[in-house]
Amino acid sequence: MTERMSKSAKKRIFKQEEEAAEQIALLSDKDLKNFPGSQDVKDQVKKCRVLKGGARKRQIKYLAKVMRQGSVSEILDYLAEKKGSRLKSNRLHSEAERLRDVIINEALDDQQYCLQTGTEWEPDWPGEEIDAVAKRYPLDEGDLRKSVFQYTRTRIHTHYREIFRILKAAVEKDEFQQRIA
Repeated sequence: MTERMSKSAKKRIFKQEEEAAEQIALLSDKDLKNFPGSQDVKDQVKKCRVLKGGARKRQIKYLAKVMRQGSVSEILDYLAEKKGSRLKSNRLHSEAERLRDVIINEALDDQQYCLQTGTEWEPDWPGEEIDAVAKRYPLDEGDLRKSVFQYTRTRIHTHYREIFRILKAAVEKDEFQQRIA
């Protein structure tokens, strides 16, 4: 997708990864043996255990950085399965919200352009972001376009929630398919 992630969005993602690193730092030796992370991550967890205060916070930030080098998704899956962590579901929720906002902003921009040029805005409006989302995630593009069109024209909040519901289901389905494969 061509959409750029804002600095604030990146900070939110890093904060979620730091929360995951904090939860990993609390794992027991038994849990750490089954942990899917690399040996470097396991070594950093052991270093976190002996530290206190600010040094521990710095070490957890470094642990999050080391985690990013591997698969954060596997780590979040492990935490959700073993410890009941909600970080994975929160991440999927945030991704669906971000996609919704990107698509709606694109639709609003296209609608404004059509108003300025005096052309009629059509339900099958051309958009790079909505096309990229439709290619990336398993969803019904027609339903998504219809909901975005309705929301953009009317600003009725029901359509806004419907867009989110469609995108959240697609993001979760994609995650499930990746986990199976």
